[in-house]
Amino acid sequence: MSDPRTDPPFIADERAMLDNWLDWHRETLAVKCQGLTDEQLRERSVPPSPMSLLGLVRHMAHVEYVWFRVILEGEEWNSPVKDDDTNPDGDFLDVDTASPEEAFALWRSEIEHARKVSAGLSLDAVGKKQRHGEDCSHRWILVHMIEEYARHNGHADLIRERVDGATGE
Repeated sequence: MSDPRTDPPFIADERAMLDNWLDWHRETLAVKCQGLTDEQLRERSVPPSPMSLLGLVRHMAHVEYVWFRVILEGEEWNSPVKDDDTNPDGDFLDVDTASPEEAFALWRSEIEHARKVSAGLSLDAVGKKQRHGEDCSHRWILVHMIEEYARHNGHADLIRERVDGATGE
């Protein structure tokens, strides 16, 4: 696996630090998926978990959508990946017929949209919609996104090792 990631700086202001760590974690997921066939991307981890690398990409596209479009910008719910009411785990489960090309394109598109939205806001900006009855600051969302990617990148690392034995940071 080649590694196109740029390590975050050791010294930077808060905004640069958050942006760089989030981008590093986004690219970590991409690195974990690179060079695999569609079938390998769909391969499930171990029972009873339904996780796959493709499912993680679809999930993170959904997470980017929810936090930046719905919570931060106030868009109405219209997830391109799943319907939480009728299929709450559709991002993870519906990978057998999902197109990896479409999933990666959607994920990259949501990341680009999130970067544009984020660039125009202060860290203290508050989302236009609440999450579970609570206001969320832009700062909180960025920290949460880093946490979300870090957790799922651990899953991706284990799944990738199971798929083809590749390991790495």
